[in-house]
Amino acid sequence: MTAETSIGFPTVREQIAHARSVVVKIGSSALTDLDEGLDRDRLDALADALEARMRAGSDVIVVSSGAVSAGLAPLGLKKRPKDLATKQAAASVGQLALAHAWGTSFARYGRTVGQVLLTADDINNRSHHANAQRTLDRLRSLGAVAVVNENDTVATNEIRFGDNDRLAALVAHLSGADALILLSDVDGLYDGDPRKVGVDGRRAQFIPEVNGPEDLDGVIAGSGGALGTGGMASKLAAARLSADAGVPVLLAAASSAAQALADASVGTVFAARPERLSARRFWVRHAADASGQIVLDDGAVAAVSRRRRSLLAAGVTGVNGRFFSGDVVELVDQNGRVVARGVASYDFDDVTSMLGRHTDELPPDLQRPVVHADDLVVVAR
Repeated sequence: MTAETSIGFPTVREQIAHARSVVVKIGSSALTDLDEGLDRDRLDALADALEARMRAGSDVIVVSSGAVSAGLAPLGLKKRPKDLATKQAAASVGQLALAHAWGTSFARYGRTVGQVLLTADDINNRSHHANAQRTLDRLRSLGAVAVVNENDTVATNEIRFGDNDRLAALVAHLSGADALILLSDVDGLYDGDPRKVGVDGRRAQFIPEVNGPEDLDGVIAGSGGALGTGGMASKLAAARLSADAGVPVLLAAASSAAQALADASVGTVFAARPERLSARRFWVRHAADASGQIVLDDGAVAAVSRRRRSLLAAGVTGVNGRFFSGDVVELVDQNGRVVARGVASYDFDDVTSMLGRHTDELPPDLQRPVVHADDLVVVAR
């Protein structure tokens, strides 16, 4: 029985429609035009829909794409640049314009806007992660609208989120949101490109609800368009990340924002896992970069992934990379498949000296688990 048909329980759409706290991600194509830059009328319409949701009693955080795109027209650029320096130059112009536009639009309702610029390092670093969380919480408590964007002016290719869909999913968990709404130029999830007809003459079929991985069998997702870096592939990945963390998701067209924010009756919904990951486990699983790998024998793989036990030195057969106590590491099987992620209790050289040894064979200062069960999250089974 799916979430949409369970008697006595709210459907996924009802969960999203009545969510007390919502993160709303808005794509570049919904806000900008290659020739004219920011489209103030479209932005105002989105602000109207967001204001209506807030007046209905919800806290709303906006994750707004469009900084790079908003900087193209003022700089005389005719297409999205490919080199990092020009992207960052466009972002430096566009971020100012974008923040001003959101501030001006919400000022019609007496709302104050606070801009929050994040890099991937702010999420990867546990202390930065906590600081960002406190900033978002305080903005909400003060009645301001937080508008979040990736800090494109300083982010390098090595420390980027990749796209604002993933950023939105991370912010949804970071802020303790009850729902995530992804608004762009697509009206939902299809099993293929809805603009094309297949070789068999069949058109892509719309998928109204995703309750688990089996509902995605055969789905083909493409990359982004001229203005953005995302595309359906990034939206699907972000929706799965968010749902896996316990936050339901609605994917809908920005042109249907009023309906999406009012009753969630449009687009595709993604059901969330029953239990929400703790902030620490979410950070270990999704937010932090892995600093290295610890290779497990078959017995340790079973203990970690099936029985959720701590990783002991006796089950470790190898170490890849240089990591230190407190770093997040990947736990891999003999074939290199990642089965879990966790926080290392020791530096890489200590773990190397412990390979395959039973606890009673180790000195007292090395008798703790290599990765404790409380700091471990299973990735694959």
